[in-house]
Amino acid sequence: MFKKTVAVRGAGDIASGVIHRLHRCGFRVIVFEIEKPTVVRRRVSFAQAVFEGETEIESVRAVLAKSKEDVEKIWDIDEVAVVVDEHMSMLNELNVDVLVDATLAKHNMGITIGMVPITIGVGPGFFAGVDVDAVVETLRGHELGRVIYKGSARKNTGIPSDVCGYTYQRVLRAPCGGTVENILEIGDFVEAGDAVSVIEGGEIKAQISGVIRGLIMDGTDVEKGLKIGDIDPRGIYDYCFTISEKARAIGGGVLEAMLHLMSMNKL
Repeated sequence: MFKKTVAVRGAGDIASGVIHRLHRCGFRVIVFEIEKPTVVRRRVSFAQAVFEGETEIESVRAVLAKSKEDVEKIWDIDEVAVVVDEHMSMLNELNVDVLVDATLAKHNMGITIGMVPITIGVGPGFFAGVDVDAVVETLRGHELGRVIYKGSARKNTGIPSDVCGYTYQRVLRAPCGGTVENILEIGDFVEAGDAVSVIEGGEIKAQISGVIRGLIMDGTDVEKGLKIGDIDPRGIYDYCFTISEKARAIGGGVLEAMLHLMSMNKL
């Protein structure tokens, strides 16, 4: 519809909510990812295309590309192109109109105003009006998805969002460094105390009962403390395979920022 090209840095579950919305609204989307993504909510993350060559989320398909020619072929069949290009070197080869950093790295990894006509930062680490044109709030609550044109998003609290009264208990973390061996898979139901994964011979057990909503890719090398899984105490199977309300709200904020800046003759 708009015939504009958007580059999104990152393809985790929040970034994928942004990517999904922009693609649905008619934008051509290219995604820049790292070689070994550590995404947890893999079934709603376009980063899974890095591992499998392609992936589909709610009827939107993403395909791994290795060249500019591959990207253009993928766009020609109305699909999302994913490139392993941590430093976005292909950005110079494409006529990109909008650049969105949705890595949620909590710091700016090198995006500046003027790299492309419109730059947008998702979450904390960016200052709208200084290093990007706009910032989208990612902290749950009244401000979630709000577009900021001067200033920064609020700092991450470090506390997982409350679901049915559970916060830290929902999250599975690596107790040590090593290689993850998954016993169960996304969508499996667990009881508190069930073993979900193994690292260096030690079992990582669910602290609560529910459904495994996220689980890092089997065989991933991790450091101590890294989030490797997510248990949803609501126990609703479909939530494992559909975009969250948070990702949709943030996707709406990015779309709003883009359209507003385009209307202000940024494009």
